[in-house]
Amino acid sequence: MTENIQKKEKLIAIYGASGFGRELAWLIESCAKRGMNYNIICFIDDDEKKHGTHLNNIPVLSLKDAKKRYPQATVVGGIGNPKIREKLMNKAADQGFVFETIIHPDTESSQWLEISEGSVICAGNTLTTNITLGHHVQINLDCTIGHDVIMGDYTTLAPGVHISGWVHFGKRVYVGTGAVIINGTEEAPLTIGDDAVIGAGACVTKSVPPLETWGGVPAKPLKKR
Repeated sequence: MTENIQKKEKLIAIYGASGFGRELAWLIESCAKRGMNYNIICFIDDDEKKHGTHLNNIPVLSLKDAKKRYPQATVVGGIGNPKIREKLMNKAADQGFVFETIIHPDTESSQWLEISEGSVICAGNTLTTNITLGHHVQINLDCTIGHDVIMGDYTTLAPGVHISGWVHFGKRVYVGTGAVIINGTEEAPLTIGDDAVIGAGACVTKSVPPLETWGGVPAKPLKKR
């Protein structure tokens, strides 16, 4: 006789009671409606004024209170800014939290993906083949990612970004809404350096050095940070 074994519910805390944090809550609730065994138990936020309040019917707690009340919960980063998200995820790890990876079921992809913990892939994305995502990568709504793309830890894509094949991202890269990045080659991948920012609507046709902000069509350097 076959036994019906119910999957254990995953308790999830979203670190960051922000705009993207609320969108992430919606995403996780959408995943739960599609059969994933998720339960959002709280937002975590460092702003003391928010502690004890509710955001879209979800309680907001401090990091220490969240760990005390829900020691078995996993954390997902609810902040779009890569540097701030890195700081918060390090704080959560110091408190003993582990991290959940969220992939919306409307994502189209091959089996040839490597996705590290803490990453978030929102609804409507297409990832083709031989793609590597680092820790805590965020891919917002309706992006496309081509073959042999590598994204370093905390890389963040805003909605509607399109990336062709053989593009390699460093860490903490931010790509604005609607940006397009053309392909590199196997011998010479197009690279986007650590902490670079690509402006909304930009068309990137060549490699971007670390710490620079590029924008326009074709994209050119705007400033170095």
